[in-house]
Amino acid sequence: MWTPELRSEVRFTDRAPVHASVLVPIVKRAQPTVLLTQRTAHLANHSGQIAFPGGKADASDADPTATALREAQEEVGLDPALVQVLGVLPTYLTGSAFIISPVIALVEPELALSPSPGEVAGVFEVPLEFLMNPANHRRHSFEWQGVRREWLSMPYLDEGVERFIWGATAGMLRNFYRFLAA
Repeated sequence: MWTPELRSEVRFTDRAPVHASVLVPIVKRAQPTVLLTQRTAHLANHSGQIAFPGGKADASDADPTATALREAQEEVGLDPALVQVLGVLPTYLTGSAFIISPVIALVEPELALSPSPGEVAGVFEVPLEFLMNPANHRRHSFEWQGVRREWLSMPYLDEGVERFIWGATAGMLRNFYRFLAA
């Protein structure tokens, strides 16, 4: 039996929590990779950050998996027919009050993506082996407004460009690592 290492961040907003889902898309390559996005700089929430495809649940979504698949199709053009859902990790509560359901899935490598320019500045893949290696998981902390804040990062050098994977995305990846290591 395993227990998630990270379940929530210190809240920094008093708004009502919002349900959301992300797809953790593992691309079935010779060396499996995880598909990630770079969010556009103008977004209201988590602008410019590296994230999984995903977003807020709609009333019409049947469940967290439906939300993750719909959002991945809207954000990066990922065809749900290429996705095999494996399961859902426990929810992760962000400091910005999103209650996120991470949906783990395998994705066929023949994907042809079309990122939504209003939401996604770029799409890239990181080797699963790199993300699941605890030697690449860095811990950070600082004090802000009298509250100690802690987070993880997994900086990845992608053809000369540093991809700074941190916050909720890194936290959910750490939980996935813990799940696989159990």
